[in-house]
Amino acid sequence: MRIEAATPEEYITKIPDERKDAFNKLRQVILENLPEGFNEAINYGMIGYVVPLSEYPEGYLNNPDQPLPFISIANQKNFIGFYHMGMYMGDKLYDWFKEEYSKTSRYKVDMGKSCLRLKRMNDIPYELIGEVCRVLTADEWVDIYKESRK
Repeated sequence: MRIEAATPEEYITKIPDERKDAFNKLRQVILENLPEGFNEAINYGMIGYVVPLSEYPEGYLNNPDQPLPFISIANQKNFIGFYHMGMYMGDKLYDWFKEEYSKTSRYKVDMGKSCLRLKRMNDIPYELIGEVCRVLTADEWVDIYKESRK
C-alpha cells in the first residue's frame, strides 16, 4: 500500500483513522530520539529519516539524487512498518532489538531483517523504538554504509 505524498504531513493525512494516533506517536518518538545529522523526508513512498546529500553527496547506491536512508515508517496494508537499516546491516543490533522486544511485549516480535511489523496499535514498544533510534549517529551510519559497499 503506497501512499503518494509530497510531505510527511500530507502522508499522515492519508493514513486510516484507526492507525493515525499510533503513527503520529511513532513519528514523534523517532523525531525526539534521532541524533542530529538526519533529515525527515518522503523517501521511497514512506516517511524516511535520511542522511542528506549535503552530508553524504555520493548518495544511496552511488546515486547523487538519492539521500542515504536510515529509518523509515510506512502505513502498509496490514501493519505499520518500522524500517531500520542499522538493524539490517548488523546482526548485533538486530539480535539486541529482538531480545529487548521480547522483554517489552507479550507478543512475539514480527519482523524481517530490517522491518518491524506493528500490527497491534496498542502494543507498540515506543520506548524501545526510541532507544534503537539513538544507537547510531549519522556519521557512524555513513561509515557502516561505506564499509558495506567495499
